[in-house]
Amino acid sequence: MDETARQATRQWTLAQPAVSAFVTSMVRDFRDRDDVLQEVAVAVIESYDSYDPELPFVPWAIGVARNQLSLYMRNRRKDRLVFDDDAIACLAIAVPTVAQQESAKLDFVTECLGGLENRARHLFELRYQKDMKPAAIAERVDMSANSVAKALQRIRDRVRACVERKSLEAMS
Repeated sequence: MDETARQATRQWTLAQPAVSAFVTSMVRDFRDRDDVLQEVAVAVIESYDSYDPELPFVPWAIGVARNQLSLYMRNRRKDRLVFDDDAIACLAIAVPTVAQQESAKLDFVTECLGGLENRARHLFELRYQKDMKPAAIAERVDMSANSVAKALQRIRDRVRACVERKSLEAMS
């Protein structure tokens, strides 16, 4: 793999969540969405030579996705749930901004989770990383299922408040 292909792959890997969100906002059927996203990935890699590195990559990749979505929509004109070109253009402008904001929030979530005390972090990991139900967690940590559920609610509230506080601090 040459250096240009490596760079294109790196850039695509970073942009893929935002592009995926854009495509998902337009294509309801998950099979079609996956097909469109795959076509976008191929088009991004194949047309990477036309990308200007002085400009942000995500909006450029969303532009490529917009073109692929236009092709998809032309083939689906019969479907009454298809967005018109103006709607696609509006979303193409909005998604990079929202993606950047959401990326910052994910960073805040990571920071806030890191600030949890050990027991709270352990409960959180059991529930959300190991996908255990409160009853199973209760058996493991010697608590009642109701106590686990309440503790998880308090943890979510603390993390949410922390993320909101950090978001407000970042805006000022």
